Order: sequence, then structure tokens, then C-alpha cells
Amino acid sequence: MAQQLARALRRLTPPEALTGAVVHGFGRGSAQLGFPTANLEIDWTDGAKTPAAQRIRNFVDTHDTGIYAAWAQVADGPDSGVYKAAVSVGWNPHFGDLERKTVEAWLLHDFDADFYGRTLRLLVVGYVRPELKFDSLDGLVAAIRADGDFCERELGDAPEDGGFFAGDA
Repeated sequence: MAQQLARALRRLTPPEALTGAVVHGFGRGSAQLGFPTANLEIDWTDGAKTPAAQRIRNFVDTHDTGIYAAWAQVADGPDSGVYKAAVSVGWNPHFGDLERKTVEAWLLHDFDADFYGRTLRLLVVGYVRPELKFDSLDGLVAAIRADGDFCERELGDAPEDGGFFAGDA
């Protein structure tokens, strides 16, 4: 099924700059799927939020579920390089066990250690495809791999980040 998915980079203008803590998810990305993902913390409470938390919540509330292309940085990690990422925003319909949407970034880089509790910066530059439910785990894995390959190709050589990645963690 992955080969039949239509992927196109629909640019977000302007790109969405999101900054938040990496939190534990279900542990499926690395263990079950073979793609380590960083789950961005989302503040689901009503009321006042920090500006960064409000940006994440607004993004989740106002953008379509699906796969996005982004640039990512673990700002306060031992490896604070800026890397390409495929980002899933939504309900993870293959598993069907979520009560709230998630933002999960697969950074297309090999890290030496996990980075739970670290600050993740995402510059989301474009929408790739809608979120889908797959008939099999193999179909989901193939689609994720193809999403990563697509993002790797389409993002180019370096982000135009306006200094977003140069700020303090």
C-alpha cells in the first residue's frame, strides 16, 4: 500500500515553529515499528499556557492530521544538530488506542541516546499526506519508511529558519 500513497509537499506559509519537551509515548516507534520517534508534549488543559505550549496546541487544533516534513533539533541535547524529520500529527489510527492527538517526530538521524525530557524544536515546513489506517503492520512500516525517504529528498540541504535553531534552549 505504501507505494500507492500520493505524497506531495504542500508548503506551510509561514512554517510552524514548535518548541516543547520530549515525553514518553506508547514505546511503539522504536520497539515495534523500528523508527524511534520523539513525542512532543501537548498541554491539553484549558486556560493559560506558555507561548510555546500555546503554539503546539494551536498547531494540533488547526492543522490536518497526517504526515509533515520538518527540520528538528534536540536543543539541549549532546547532539544539537539540525536534522530532517518526518512528523506524524494525529490519532495513530492503525492502533486505535488514543484519546488525544499526538505529535511524533522521526528525526532522520542516528542518535547515541534517547532524549526524553529534552527540548525539541520543530520547524514544520510542509504537509505530505493524510493520516491513514493500514491493513497490516508491514503496510504501516513500509509507509513510514517511504515518508522518511520522501522528507529526506524534499527538504533539501538546509533550513531557512530565521534563527529559530540558534536560540537558547
